[in-house]
Amino acid sequence: MKAYTYIEKGKFALTDKPKPELKETTDAIVRVTLSSICTSDLHIKHGSVPRAVPGITVGHEMVGVVEQTGSDVRDVKPGDRVTVNVETFCGECFYCKHGYVNNCTSADGGWALGCRIDGGQTEYVRVPLATQGLNRIPDNVTDEQALFVGDVLATGFWAARISEITKEDTVLIIGAGPTGICTLLCVMLKQPKRIIVCEPSEERRNFVNEHYPDVLTTTPNECRNFVVSHSDHGGADRVIEVAGAKDTFQLAWQCACPNAIVTVVALYDEPQILPLPDMYGKNLTFKTGGVDGCDCEEVLHLIEQGKIDTTPLITHRFPLSQIEEAYRIFENKEDGVIKIAIY
Repeated sequence: MKAYTYIEKGKFALTDKPKPELKETTDAIVRVTLSSICTSDLHIKHGSVPRAVPGITVGHEMVGVVEQTGSDVRDVKPGDRVTVNVETFCGECFYCKHGYVNNCTSADGGWALGCRIDGGQTEYVRVPLATQGLNRIPDNVTDEQALFVGDVLATGFWAARISEITKEDTVLIIGAGPTGICTLLCVMLKQPKRIIVCEPSEERRNFVNEHYPDVLTTTPNECRNFVVSHSDHGGADRVIEVAGAKDTFQLAWQCACPNAIVTVVALYDEPQILPLPDMYGKNLTFKTGGVDGCDCEEVLHLIEQGKIDTTPLITHRFPLSQIEEAYRIFENKEDGVIKIAIY
């Protein structure tokens, strides 16, 4: 089968690999029907993910059909359409039982697919700990509607949940890339008083304005003044930093009002500075870390109910044989790309 493979720093290639087989009784084999490219894949390509293993098939955002299950896999069976969680987790350790599945202590736990073991930009994928890692797609939800459930949509849902948003809040989201827009959709479910999205790209600001006209948009250069003039307490009550650009962490805390919550879900290429003397007295609460993707079933129900729709984010579609071109467009942000579906 064809598999898009991490060769070495700076190089991916479409290679031939054997179809995966079950290794453990908790595994499942899934035939991939759709996958997508994530910014985290680019981080692997550029050497920003030390855990990534050369030779693995990349890709951790996918849906498919269960082909085979180990004897200990529950809740899914061959023939089921499923989402695949970006994280594999045992469900039994201290962290899993407390909902922190990103910190699963299993050897196969955490971000394994497309990082430490073969992922989903291919034809078939082995999913370890499949009972926790797969969620059946409702019959009236399409593959495209479900494509982002296991990664960027799970990230956005988790970010909105831990930000403790109330209906009186002004919420600032920094970044209107795919994860930023998924975060926006999940913040909208909380019905805060106002939502502001900060994004440097005019094209992406226009996308937000077109699809979500009640949301305010601004640029990084104007953000601090804009937030002050469009909030009740001299800044945003909740800030969610999704962009991970050079100056966005500083922008996040600077735009927060005193006693705000600043949630950081961005993955940075470089260390960030926490200038405590400069923020002294603002009494900020910071929440950080990777996505805890334990809400996928709830997210699928919200999609089924028509409360979340991420299909406008799919701006391009390519067959697996043309994945090199898909990556070129995605990495260079050409042709109005937001997300690409690989079939």
